[in-house]
Amino acid sequence: MNRTERDAGRRARELRTAIEDANYRYYVLDDPAIPDAEYDRLMRELETLEAQHPELATPDSPTRRVGARAAGGFAEVRHAVPMLSLANAFTVEGDDDHARFREVAEFVHRIEQALDRTNPVFSVEPKLDGLAISLRYEQGVLVQGATRGDGTTGEDVTANVRTVRAIPLRLRGRDWPRVLEVRGEVIMLRRDFEAFNAHALAHGERPLANPRNGAAGSLRQLDPAVTARRKLSFFAYGVGEVRGGELPDTHSETLQCLREWGAPVSPLAERARGFNGLIEYYKRIGAMRARLPYDIDGVVYKLDDYAGQRELGFVARAPRWALAHKFPAEEQATVVEAIEIQIGRTGVATPVARLKPVQVAGVTVTNATLHNADQVARLDVRVGDSVIVRRAGDVIPEVVRVIPDRRPPHTRPWKMPARCPVCGSAIVREEGEAAARCTGGLVCAAQRREAIRHFAARRAMDIEGLGERYIEDLIEFGYVHSIADLYKLGLEDFLEMKRRADERDGTTPETVKAGKIATKWAENLVAAIEASKATTLERFLYALGIPEVGEATAKTLARHFGSLDALMAASETELTEVPDVGPVVASHIAAFFAEHHNREAIAALRKAGVHWEESPPQRGREGPLTGQTVVLTGALSSLSREEAREKLEALGAKVAGSVSKKTSFVVAGEAAGSKLDKAQALGVEVWDEARLLAFLKSHEG
Repeated sequence: MNRTERDAGRRARELRTAIEDANYRYYVLDDPAIPDAEYDRLMRELETLEAQHPELATPDSPTRRVGARAAGGFAEVRHAVPMLSLANAFTVEGDDDHARFREVAEFVHRIEQALDRTNPVFSVEPKLDGLAISLRYEQGVLVQGATRGDGTTGEDVTANVRTVRAIPLRLRGRDWPRVLEVRGEVIMLRRDFEAFNAHALAHGERPLANPRNGAAGSLRQLDPAVTARRKLSFFAYGVGEVRGGELPDTHSETLQCLREWGAPVSPLAERARGFNGLIEYYKRIGAMRARLPYDIDGVVYKLDDYAGQRELGFVARAPRWALAHKFPAEEQATVVEAIEIQIGRTGVATPVARLKPVQVAGVTVTNATLHNADQVARLDVRVGDSVIVRRAGDVIPEVVRVIPDRRPPHTRPWKMPARCPVCGSAIVREEGEAAARCTGGLVCAAQRREAIRHFAARRAMDIEGLGERYIEDLIEFGYVHSIADLYKLGLEDFLEMKRRADERDGTTPETVKAGKIATKWAENLVAAIEASKATTLERFLYALGIPEVGEATAKTLARHFGSLDALMAASETELTEVPDVGPVVASHIAAFFAEHHNREAIAALRKAGVHWEESPPQRGREGPLTGQTVVLTGALSSLSREEAREKLEALGAKVAGSVSKKTSFVVAGEAAGSKLDKAQALGVEVWDEARLLAFLKSHEG
């Protein structure tokens, strides 16, 4: 062997060690040592070396993670030690833990009786929802991967398991047995499942049904390259055949050994003592279930010491010393009885499936979200379909797939209705948006609460004192059906509303204090509503709650058109001529004013006395700051932030809330914080208050 070959061999060993160490730190220790780009660079270098020197390509090399296509399917593998199933325990109705978890109590009691022990120690871990796999290592090198199959015979999926980076191709450290069969679960993390489906949908491909099916289907691909493209993960949970070496005396210590040898083990694996310890673990993991990055369907209890396991033995196809305690199922099949539209507080129209009642994750589910029209079309959900409903933790139940074989004849594809079921206004969906919306923002009962809250806000009509509690009561007792009704309210209306609310809540009326009627709060509200009638056009436009029209856009529209009537008469084309108003915003504005319910509400507000001073349109006029973006930060001593904003906008500036590369300059007052830091980091010009005042003074009049 010449020097070049020796150097190549040494470098190949260094690269393999570095890559294996990176995999170990990433998948086992959850402590990545190098960025993904560095990992990829090391892998490419090793691939190049092995291509130039084929004799260096060892079977356990990381480059062999994608092997050759299986010929004619998978060969059978007979397990040296059967891969048995576990007995299941379920939760039932009961007054206390011993009644609700009776099967677990009986499991512990049987072990205590058989072994003459009290409160035995168990190894406990989550029950992963994936595909059971057996990994055979000889002299520390992975030589075979097999599925569970029927427990006695599985399928040889060695080429595919090599693609799973979490699975070590060579064990780390030393003192591992000459033959070691590691058993565990191949899973697909939720983020990888979602990423795969997003890519599949974007390319017109079929998405995966759920992470469990994703793991099982991926591992049984005849082409390992396909498996490699589907990110899979792995957790070890035990051992099978062991020859030429010894393991510790307990299961929990064995798991620690597997972890040290490079096999990932669930970080949630623990030890628990007796019935109370098992149930505490079950409840704790159940509470975490929805937040975990992978799916689980229960927890597993295993007597920790191997001597006790051997003494207890097996019954039928399950060990007497282990139990799977299942959580209530997160997925169940049921029937769609109707598809209705639910209007959210911002007008979003969400299709909802009304279901034949079914128990999912311990809760009776009668409704499930379908998210939007695209999701309904993708799933092809129809009234009468049998569907799979999923509920995880506190997440709203959703329909995840249809069972095509159970579809009754003569069903029809569902379509989004043209009119809002609550107020009859048009439902529109702008191009490029997933959500459809009801356009009856000012009159739609479903949007009423949010519309009034927004209308009364400080930066809108500024009706001081009209908080959410009063808004709720005004709506509940029928005093307000649209925002214009606010201007019909008098002192007696508020006092009567408060009396009814107190009766409803069963509280002592706050309107009576020391024998005197307390009316000050109501008088203040009436005065605030009256004062709000005098406003500005930009405040009024913002208060209307037009989709995509915030304060800045409202000001721009008010200046550009000068009057509300001119704005209401503008076409979409004319609206796009307004600075910072693109086609999407223009379509929202046009749709809002095209809805006759909204026009009626605006007319009612004007009739009630809401007014503002209109001005000639300022379209085409430019100021010294036209086209520039300014950010204000910190406290100014000579004028408020709002006054500074108005003066800058009057000179053509757009005042933004955050700093970016597009920011023209930042005005920094006292105690300026992170915005100033970011401006300095980006090299954005910074003005102090003195420079701002001098600039404003030079452009007065």
